[in-house]
Amino acid sequence: MITSLQKLLTKSYKEKYAVGHFNVNNLEILQSVITACEKMKSPAIIATSEGAIKYAGHKEIFSIIKNLAEQTKIPFAIHLDHGQDFDVIKKSIQLGYTGIMIDGSHKPLEENIKITKKVVNLCQKKGISVEGELGTIGGAEDLVESRNIVLTDPKIAREFVEKTGVDCLAVAIGTSHGAYKFKENAKLDIERLQQINKSCKIPLVLHGASEVPQKYIQLIEKYGGKLEGVKGVPTLQLKKAIKNGIAKVNTDTDLRLAFTAGIREFLTKNKEDIDPRHLMNEAKKFIREMVEHRIKELGSSCKA
Repeated sequence: MITSLQKLLTKSYKEKYAVGHFNVNNLEILQSVITACEKMKSPAIIATSEGAIKYAGHKEIFSIIKNLAEQTKIPFAIHLDHGQDFDVIKKSIQLGYTGIMIDGSHKPLEENIKITKKVVNLCQKKGISVEGELGTIGGAEDLVESRNIVLTDPKIAREFVEKTGVDCLAVAIGTSHGAYKFKENAKLDIERLQQINKSCKIPLVLHGASEVPQKYIQLIEKYGGKLEGVKGVPTLQLKKAIKNGIAKVNTDTDLRLAFTAGIREFLTKNKEDIDPRHLMNEAKKFIREMVEHRIKELGSSCKA
């Protein structure tokens, strides 16, 4: 079933677990996420980035998500990730997304507040939840890229939330987009997060938080890939973040790694197979396994 982003996050924030946000680009990734959530009895947020919309078509990808989500009893929010193009945001609202992220984090504070408030006003009329972002986490993924890392200031975060009226806030505490997150060992600023949580008192969101499981890296490299120096967010630090206000955790890189590992292994072991259904089935199996693992990490199992 389809539900609002705010409904999912109000519960997870109160009970101190996190709802998984999973970026989807095609039918196979979507099917895998939904199947895993059904098995684990976990709610989830199914998200499309502007890059996914450009790749698959806006109405097309939304229609597929809506159709499959309506066929299950598991609660899913349908979310626009890193919305920056107002035409895309407006169309997402018209189509029926239940969550919109407006990403003005790369703009000066007053401009970020202004455009975020504009989106909040548009969405409130439709009962749609809004995610804002304050601070930048660096790295590159999809159409989002930032060379600079600006950690979220707890005092400014409170001002931002009060002036915009957002339902949840994406914060920068040391994570980074993509597989190449850290030059050294990962270390999240949990003390900063605690201060933000105390000052804002709304569900907080962690972007750039993929684990980057080494087993997928090893498989990809074993079968011809090259991913040197990739690191993710350790489970222990992720759990500390969830205990201190993180109610939504974005996952994209891990989906890509699982998908790629499955495809590379299958193609290497089945050189004469040209059936794309066999290839995609193997990739789907890897994604389901990854999503189930992620749900356990976030503590959302049996929370549907």
